[in-house]
Amino acid sequence: MAIFLEQQKPRLKNELPIVPLRDTVVFPSSMVPITVGRPKVKLGLDNTWNADRLAVFVAQKNPRIENPAPNDIYSVGTVGLIRRLWKVDNEYNLAVEGLSRVYLKEFTQIDPYLAVKVEEIPELTQKTEEIEALFRNILAKIKKYGELGGTLTLESSIHIFSTDDPNQLVDIVSASIDLKTADKQQILEMVDTKSRLERLSELLTREMRILEISSKIDTETQERVGRVTKEAILREKMKSIEKELGEDEDGREIGEFRKKIKEANMSAEVRKKAERELARLAKMSSYNPESSYIRTYLEWLVELPWSVKDKKMTDVAFAAKVLDEDHYGLPKVKERILEYLAVHKLVGKIKGPILCFVGPPGVGKTSIGKSIARALGRKFIRVSLGGIHDEAEIRGHRRTYVGALPGRIVQGIRNAGTKNPVFMLDEIDKIGMDFRGDPSSALLEALDPEQNNSFSDHYLEVPYDLSDVMFITTANVLDTIPPALRDRLEVISFPGYTEEEKFHIAKKFLIPKQLETHGLTGEKVEITDSAIREIIARYTREAGVRELEREIASIMRKVAKKFASKDKQTKIKVSSQQIHAYLGPHKFSKTIAETKDEIGMSTGLSVTPAGGEILFVEVTLMSGKGQLILTGQLGDVMKESAQAAMSYVRSRARVLNLAENFASKIDVHIHVPEGAVPKEGPSAGIAITTALVSALTKIPVRKGVGMTGEVTLRGRVLEIGGLKEKALAAHRAGLTTVILPKANTKDLEDIPKNVKKDLQFIFAEHMDEVLKVALTRALPIEKKSKESKAKGEQTAGSLPVSPTTI
Repeated sequence: MAIFLEQQKPRLKNELPIVPLRDTVVFPSSMVPITVGRPKVKLGLDNTWNADRLAVFVAQKNPRIENPAPNDIYSVGTVGLIRRLWKVDNEYNLAVEGLSRVYLKEFTQIDPYLAVKVEEIPELTQKTEEIEALFRNILAKIKKYGELGGTLTLESSIHIFSTDDPNQLVDIVSASIDLKTADKQQILEMVDTKSRLERLSELLTREMRILEISSKIDTETQERVGRVTKEAILREKMKSIEKELGEDEDGREIGEFRKKIKEANMSAEVRKKAERELARLAKMSSYNPESSYIRTYLEWLVELPWSVKDKKMTDVAFAAKVLDEDHYGLPKVKERILEYLAVHKLVGKIKGPILCFVGPPGVGKTSIGKSIARALGRKFIRVSLGGIHDEAEIRGHRRTYVGALPGRIVQGIRNAGTKNPVFMLDEIDKIGMDFRGDPSSALLEALDPEQNNSFSDHYLEVPYDLSDVMFITTANVLDTIPPALRDRLEVISFPGYTEEEKFHIAKKFLIPKQLETHGLTGEKVEITDSAIREIIARYTREAGVRELEREIASIMRKVAKKFASKDKQTKIKVSSQQIHAYLGPHKFSKTIAETKDEIGMSTGLSVTPAGGEILFVEVTLMSGKGQLILTGQLGDVMKESAQAAMSYVRSRARVLNLAENFASKIDVHIHVPEGAVPKEGPSAGIAITTALVSALTKIPVRKGVGMTGEVTLRGRVLEIGGLKEKALAAHRAGLTTVILPKANTKDLEDIPKNVKKDLQFIFAEHMDEVLKVALTRALPIEKKSKESKAKGEQTAGSLPVSPTTI
């Protein structure tokens, strides 16, 4: 707050201390309270307080600077007389009277405090008509400013309307009204009286405009509040009149809800709950916020299909036809669906199975769910569970929360409009868990045929029967599904497709689909069989067909461009020789198996979420102290497999014709390429052991041999999983022979016939049998075995080698 004075000015000294100000400008003819806490400034004030009590008060350019330098303050300030100074809590409180504006000419000292030589700015005023007009204009604006509610004290008003000096008027008004620091400083620095008056007039106009807008907003708000209140009163009166006339709108709404509750065919428990909530709504004012929550709840209850079902279709032959029309292959999946239909036809109603389709991306897990719904004549609902972390997504939110809704299962049932849809829970292996709960645990009740006839949703607060729903779940891997949930699922594996299966899928499904998508027909475009096989072999490497579909779509886009750019275009035939022009260079070589026998390198087989893959195991030996180095981002189990392989080889050093202490003189480095890809599992055991034996004995590993199997310290080869995926990967990679554990012989029937025709499968029980096939020449152990056999003896530490070949 500024207090305005008209007193005799003391004589100014040429050199004065500086008081830097934050967001404050001192004008002449005003008394301003200032608080100072900076040590350097307080030191200058102590000096001047004991002398003439004069200082230069100057605004800082940046108020955040703690100790401003000469460049951090403006070049024009106001000399002020310190009328009072008192100390409170390590701060100086000042009462400063502004005397006159000055230029800061030359800084005479920086430390211990700022001091400067000043030059007074003369107050030159010419009494012209223009200045008089501006003077009166400002007085008029100040009057209106006060009427609009601007902050202006009585004392300020008295001084403003009592002065006849234009410069003094500018100083008093600028100090009185709420202007930005930069605007105040601009006015302080102006010398010409006319310019000062004009600038102040502009700023007053802007402030009045802001006050007018603010006043308008206040008025509109008051009018709106008054209008709402008035409408509420009128509505209440209207409600009373309608009630007297029997035309009550709320009564009609209650009646409609009561009718819907009756028609919904709810169970006695649910109907009792609905009628209780309806009674609450009837007694409640429509302006009560809770009424909208009850209304929404009742809408959910009456719109759920409590008894509506799709007509049962149990025509097994029709279902088989639909499944074959929509999908190529997948015999086990189709067989399971037909079995379900057959039992359903005989029994009438069975507790629906919870099927879980597990396989790599792009093999048709989700799309076959739609085909199942079509085959059964039911509605199809799909809910993606990938990335869900909140249990309420499954069970719903409790009604105490604002914006509460039922869970995704109940929402899906409502959208289907029937209580027996085919309900697909997609990506069940990607459910998360955090502080909001565990969604997978909430699924236990929904997916348990023994419990889901009374599924409890937190929002509904009444049981809902899910026993007629056919649930289908999909996953890429089973490892991340909790055991309790996995126990409720009937797992059906979707293996990767063979090249032959991809060829038929592309020809029967993908190409017709892309032709329609791109506005083309078979009469305009033809992709030859050889071209399709070329795309599959050299432009894709996947278990599914998504990348294959993208490549076909890329060809169709280029063909569509040709038809769109030419009025007359003959039929385009895409051959294998033209594929390079459409898709560019080959992305993959036709075979990725090794082209020559290598020492210290073997080919293993693995299973990933994208299907089967081959992996290479490299072993190199270096002089050292017996260190085993493992690289390639191997998991703990795979590292243990490498350590077991090393221990096995060391235990067999004598029969492998190696020195007893060979391991203490060398370092062994085992590396699995593609180091950015994590690798895990025990099935690479025999591949690691083979590569290690090859490196130590200098015997190459056969180039076309792939292998998979866990190895023990005694050299036994143990059973592994994912045989079909691994066999398909070996076939895609161009291998000719695959070594497998003998215990996996039973799984050979799952391998496609064309794969079995192209690959030679060798089953082994012991590492000796593996090495006999994998290495290019016999090991010393085999030579000794033959000599022992000739003598009727068996070599110590060895087993008879008798691999089974198929």
